[in-house]
This record gives sequence, C-alpha cells and structure tokens, in this order.
Amino acid sequence: MRRSVFSSLFFAVLTSLSVTAIAAPSPQPEAPVPLAAQQLNTSEQATPKVNLNAADAETLRRDLFGIGAAKAKAIIAYRESNGSFMAVDELLEVKGIGKSLLEKNRDRLEVK
Repeated sequence: MRRSVFSSLFFAVLTSLSVTAIAAPSPQPEAPVPLAAQQLNTSEQATPKVNLNAADAETLRRDLFGIGAAKAKAIIAYRESNGSFMAVDELLEVKGIGKSLLEKNRDRLEVK
C-alpha cells in the first residue's frame, strides 16, 4: 500500500512539474540590433566630421574606420600633390581607398 501511495504521489509531482514547464511562457528574446547600426549611432554622437583638407594623419587614423597610418599618409600626400579635395568622392583616387572604405566613412567626412 505504501508503495502505491508513494508511486501515486511521485507521478502527481512529475506531472505537475512537466505541465508547469510546458505552460510557462518562454521569454521572448529582444531583436538584436545590427552591429553597424550600433557603430553608426555611437560614432555620430561621439565624433565630429573630419575635414579632408585640414585633418592631419593622426586625426584621419583615429577618427575613420579602416584608415591606418599608411592610408592616412597617402591621403595627405595626395592632398599635397593635387591640392585640396573638392568632394568626398575624390578620396577614391587615393591609392588604397576603395568604394567600401569610402562608404563606411562617408558620414564622417566633409570637405571645406
């Protein structure tokens, strides 16, 4: 008799646990924010635009995505040999700067 009572109680506990687990609402994960959007939001607020005609190599390297010391020097060398930039798109003429790199930084650049 004890065995059947114990078995019945054990079955009741297991059943209630499984029903509780199934009936409990599962937490809905938040939609992830794309990394590019996070970078865009923080970069717009944190850094001012970089003037291609006035920025030094350190400013170019620090404030632009994908621009290291060599590309920053190439931008300055192009500016010194060809004069001031007339448009941001003229940056494509600098060796090592492609369309994707320009598009990553377009919102951070200006020409004055």
